[in-house]
Amino acid sequence: MAVQEKQDKAGNMEIVTHFVNDSIEFYKWSLSIADKRVEKWPLMESPFPTLAISILYLLFLWLGPKYMQHREPFQLRKTLIVYNFSMVILNFYICKELYLGSKAAGYSYRCQPVNYSDDVNEVRIAAALWWYYLSKGVEYLDTVFFILRKKFNQVSFLHVYHHCTMFILWWIGIKWVAGGQSFFGAHINAAIHVIMYLYYALAAFGPKIQKYLWWKKYLTIIQMIQFHVTIGHAAHSLYIDCDFPQWMHWALIGYAVTFIILFANFYYQTYRRHPRKEGAPKGGKAVANGSSAVTNGISKAEAKQAAAENGKTQKKGRSKQE
Repeated sequence: MAVQEKQDKAGNMEIVTHFVNDSIEFYKWSLSIADKRVEKWPLMESPFPTLAISILYLLFLWLGPKYMQHREPFQLRKTLIVYNFSMVILNFYICKELYLGSKAAGYSYRCQPVNYSDDVNEVRIAAALWWYYLSKGVEYLDTVFFILRKKFNQVSFLHVYHHCTMFILWWIGIKWVAGGQSFFGAHINAAIHVIMYLYYALAAFGPKIQKYLWWKKYLTIIQMIQFHVTIGHAAHSLYIDCDFPQWMHWALIGYAVTFIILFANFYYQTYRRHPRKEGAPKGGKAVANGSSAVTNGISKAEAKQAAAENGKTQKKGRSKQE
């Protein structure tokens, strides 16, 4: 019996060893067919910096709320205004570069293979896509600001899923397909993010501006339309057998479906199941931040907390409220 167990363990170890060796060989082979133009660009030589940043992000998700638990929330109004307007500028730049570069290169919206040449327009598109990838890393700050402001309820599964996966998956996109069909989804998403971060920047000025921002509800609808268009574009490329990695199209379709499900649930919970009552303060509901729920107004919990704090300062001896 003992001999048999030793043989089983040895067999299992051999299987694991073969799996590890095969994985390493596959990784080396995949690097050999990667886009040579981007391999020396910042963060692109290896996946480890991107993975390390993402791990730190997840650690902050765990440790941040613990650190802020017994501390007063940061206001960060000026920081949020600067940050959101900066993201507007960055996404506008990406959108503009992708549009002008793809137009100059004669890109087709139906089917566009990747051109790995050093053509000035192709490199311009690859650079714009790299900036798009980088913007997904910068967007980790959305979560950091939520936690520092103690808006823990806004750090939903949808929020974390979107931020963490986009940064990692777009490293893969830039590493192997920095051009071609990749420009389509990034182009649309960057344009939507211009509108989205413009909303957040204006909302950060406070209630005086927020009352004019009637269109926050439609950000979620626009996002869902985007995912349907992306699926349609990828499906059409598969149908006409476009010269672009098919596995990427299938992966994109599956990924977009998960967002449609999550966004539809978010939209239903926010605007259908618990719609805002007439006369209620505007800005009190959550808004999808490119797949993250963001509150720019004052939630019921925050209103109660503010009332309790105000009562303590104005009336000494008043019982502490929850």
